[in-house]
Amino acid sequence: MYGKVILSIIFILLILLTYAIFIGSLDMKPYFYPLLQQPPPSPSLPAVRPLSACKPLKIYMYDLPRRFHMGMIDHNASAENEPVTAENFPAWPGGSGLRRQHSVEYWLMASLLYEGSGAVKEGVRVLDPELADAFFVPFFSSLSFNSHGHLMTDPETEIDRQLQVDVIDMLYQSKYWQRSGGRDHVIPMTHPNAFRFLRQQLNASILIVADFGRYPRSMSTLSKDVVSPYVHIVDSFTDDNVSDPFESRTTLLFFRGNTVRKDEGKVRAKLAKILVGYDDIHFEQSSATAETIKASTEGMRSSKFCLHPAGDTPSSCRLFDAIVSHCVPVIVSDQIELPYENEVDYSQFSVFFSVNESIQPDYMIDQLRQFPKARWLDMWTHLKNISHHFEFQYPPKKEDAVNMLWRQVKHKIPRAQLAVHRNRRLKIPDWW
Repeated sequence: MYGKVILSIIFILLILLTYAIFIGSLDMKPYFYPLLQQPPPSPSLPAVRPLSACKPLKIYMYDLPRRFHMGMIDHNASAENEPVTAENFPAWPGGSGLRRQHSVEYWLMASLLYEGSGAVKEGVRVLDPELADAFFVPFFSSLSFNSHGHLMTDPETEIDRQLQVDVIDMLYQSKYWQRSGGRDHVIPMTHPNAFRFLRQQLNASILIVADFGRYPRSMSTLSKDVVSPYVHIVDSFTDDNVSDPFESRTTLLFFRGNTVRKDEGKVRAKLAKILVGYDDIHFEQSSATAETIKASTEGMRSSKFCLHPAGDTPSSCRLFDAIVSHCVPVIVSDQIELPYENEVDYSQFSVFFSVNESIQPDYMIDQLRQFPKARWLDMWTHLKNISHHFEFQYPPKKEDAVNMLWRQVKHKIPRAQLAVHRNRRLKIPDWW
C-alpha cells in the first residue's frame, strides 16, 4: 500500500516537472550546461583595457622636430636635429611676460620628459604606442602664434600656418590617429588664437583650452576637452602668515589691466567708469610690463578682493594671479568655464557677479562692503590650501597644475574609447 502511495507521488512530481520545463518557467540549462551562460569571446577586437583609478595615465608623446616646440625657445640651429631629452630640456626663459601665461604646452611636455625619482605623476610617458592610453602632440601652438603670428598679418604668420599644416599631415598619416580619429590625442591650445588656421580639423581630439570663447560648439565642448588655468604671471605668495589678514589688506577691491577688450570683455570699460571715486578701490588701466607686474603683485597681496572681469574671451590670467596671491577673486563673466571644476568648488573661495549685476552703480561695492569677515577668512584659508593646484613647475609635484591636468585628461579617455568602439560596429554613425 505504501509503495503505491510513493509511486503515485513520484509520478505526480514528474508530471509537474515536465510541465514546468515545457512552459519555460524552469530552465535546466544552467544546471546541466553551465558553459552556455558565458558569452563567446569576440574573435576580432581586443578586450577593452579599463583605466585604473589609481594608476597614472600612460601617454605616448609624438617625436616632433624641435621647430615645433623647443626650437621656439632655444634658437640653437646646431641642435635642430637633436632629440629633446630631460638632459637638454631648456628652462622657460625669464622675462617672457605675457607669453608665460600661455606656456601650458611647455609644462605638459616637461612633465613627460622628467625621469627623476620622487615625483608623483598623474601622467607617465610610454615609448611603445601600443601601451598608451592617450597620445600627446607636443606642438607649441600658443607659442607659435606669439612668436610668428601675433600681429595676425605680419609675414611671419606664414611660419605659424605652415607648422600647423605639417602637424596635420603628420597626424593624418599616423595609424594611431587613424585608429581613433584623433579622439585619444591631447593637443594644447590655450591661446585664443592658437592653431587658428586649421583647428577645425582637430575637433575630435582632447583639446587643452583656457576657455571656449573662440571655439564653436561643433569643435570644442566641456564633455571632451579640458579647461586649463593660465600660468600665473605674478609671484606666488608663499609667506602669507599675518595674524589678521582681513585688516592688513587695506584695499577692498583691486584691478590693474587693459580696459580695451572685445566681446564680453567690454564690461571692463563700463566698470572703469563705475568704480572711480572710491578711496579703498584700486582700478587702473595698464599693460603688462615688468614694472606693472611687480605693482600688481604688491596690489593683490594688499587687497581683500581682486576683480576678474572677462577679457577678450571669458577668462584671463588675472584670476590665477589672484588665487596665488590669496586675494579672493571677484569673477564677472557670464560664460566662464573653470579648471578642474569636477574636483574644485570655486564658490568656496570666489565671489561671482553677472555682467548686469556688476554694472549697476554701487551694487557690487555694497555687496563687498557687507561681506562678513568670518566668511572672507574662510575663503582666504581655502585659497592657501588650493593654490598649489595652479602652480606649473618642473619637476612636477603632487596635485600641481600639470598633474591636475593629466588627471582631467584621464577622465576624458573613457568617452573617447566609447566613441572608437561604437564607430567600429555602427553601419549608420550616430543614428540616434
